[in-house]
Amino acid sequence: MKRQASLLAMALALLSAPLSAQQAAPFTPPASAPKLIVVISVDQFSADLFAEYRKSFTGGFARLQQGGVFPSGYQSHAATETCPGHSTILTGFRPEHTGIIANNWTDLSVARADKVVYCAEDETVPGTTHDGQYTVSDKHLLVPTLGERMKAANPAIRVVSVAGKDRAAVMMGGHNVDELWWWNGKAFVSYAGRATPAVVTRANAATAARIAAPQAALDVPEVCTSHDRAVQLGGGKTVGAGHFERAAGSATGFRASPAFDGAIVALAAGLVQDMKLGQGPTTDIIDVGASATDYIGHTYGTEGAEMCIQLQQLDATLGSFFQVLDSTGVDYEVVLTADHGGNDLPEREVDAGLPDAQRAKVMLAPAFAGKEIAAKLGIAKPVLFGDIPNGDVYIAKDLTSAQHKAVETAAIAYYKAAPQVAEVFTAAQIRATPSPKGPPEKWTMLERARASFLTGRSGDFVVLLKPRVTPIPSATGGYVATHGSPYDYDRRVPILFWRKGMTGFEHTAGVETVDIAPTLARQIALPLTAPKMDGRCLDLAAGGAPCR
Repeated sequence: MKRQASLLAMALALLSAPLSAQQAAPFTPPASAPKLIVVISVDQFSADLFAEYRKSFTGGFARLQQGGVFPSGYQSHAATETCPGHSTILTGFRPEHTGIIANNWTDLSVARADKVVYCAEDETVPGTTHDGQYTVSDKHLLVPTLGERMKAANPAIRVVSVAGKDRAAVMMGGHNVDELWWWNGKAFVSYAGRATPAVVTRANAATAARIAAPQAALDVPEVCTSHDRAVQLGGGKTVGAGHFERAAGSATGFRASPAFDGAIVALAAGLVQDMKLGQGPTTDIIDVGASATDYIGHTYGTEGAEMCIQLQQLDATLGSFFQVLDSTGVDYEVVLTADHGGNDLPEREVDAGLPDAQRAKVMLAPAFAGKEIAAKLGIAKPVLFGDIPNGDVYIAKDLTSAQHKAVETAAIAYYKAAPQVAEVFTAAQIRATPSPKGPPEKWTMLERARASFLTGRSGDFVVLLKPRVTPIPSATGGYVATHGSPYDYDRRVPILFWRKGMTGFEHTAGVETVDIAPTLARQIALPLTAPKMDGRCLDLAAGGAPCR
């Protein structure tokens, strides 16, 4: 494992370092290029939600629909989680190349009891853990972002990244940013040692005051009334009755509400104004990670009144944001997409006529399966590690060759026999599969798994659940619904481009989020040197056809 970690470090050096050296002279975008690029990721905003509500939008989403509309964009990989998804948007690479295979993965060489590594941390910092007490870092992202490429070509270019999650801000911003801010549960923060701009101080004060005050239930717009029904989940838990009412001081309630996106976007708008982004001699870029939709989807599901209210409110928030941008007089271009989609809570899906919707059995957890397998094989220590939501399962390294083979054989048989499992692929099978090409909607399950797989980080085998099986065994805890599957309700997201004066169009064929970075690069005529992206340029002047 130490050798593999070294190889990953070498890959990062090889992929990122040459960019500045490859530019013979400072890059200057042509006069036709936008002065500011605005990239917005709406966490858990599926293509299904966009299709369901697009006719009801009157604000920011309505404006974006006047530009280039790709209703079938794809986070084409299998591990449809926040960190992998955000890593594709501005790098132009799939997770197999970004190195971000999941939100968390297992590294049996780390000095932690649970051997888990978070995608946006530096696990070498003593005393840290992956699930709260970690040091935010970009070290696991193995490729440069568009902002990095721009800045390497011309250091005068400003790169700004703001999000409700650290992993969203880091994966869209990359390794070289001017300002990078995320919400840590209490305030907007950045890397240690960075100066705090006045606009961030103001944003934190305003947000603290908002959290300190109670929130009354929000009104239910007419378009949302058909979704306004409480759902009983068992154990006395009900969702869908509160409409975002919360007590004073509830930061978690604030985070899972439309007000959270309001705070994130307000900070982004303030940074645009205070930094005068787009008003310098070249093109600047700001990335905005609107995270509330994801927390709302996890807390209330995707088909309740809460999600409907959220999208109507976000539509208004984005409309106000674009008005702020308009007021600067800057020629700006917007692209909006999502890191993944989402699946509704199974209890409501069953009522809606989807009888196969169900919660995963506890027996699918690697720790549970490993205990049974170890007992049968007479091995007196843990043999399986990992997490079913992202599919990666790891076999203990301190086994003999014979034990390792026996555990692998038994574990694969165990999962293949499980009624809720669709596919089990070994690492050897996945490695032997070429990186997928062609329309993402036609990829096989094995190709989807390949796009998420990196030797040294991914599991010894990958388990993919059947459609509509939610990998949350019980809804009595915090989250009731989730994402992470290889199916289109999680893979398919909208991609929307807008710029003043742009001729609108709708391109219905499948494209990928990795196509965004090369498309934006073409908009500013940025030469794309090595490393070559997985994505392809989309010609926004030719209705979304591939660039010639």
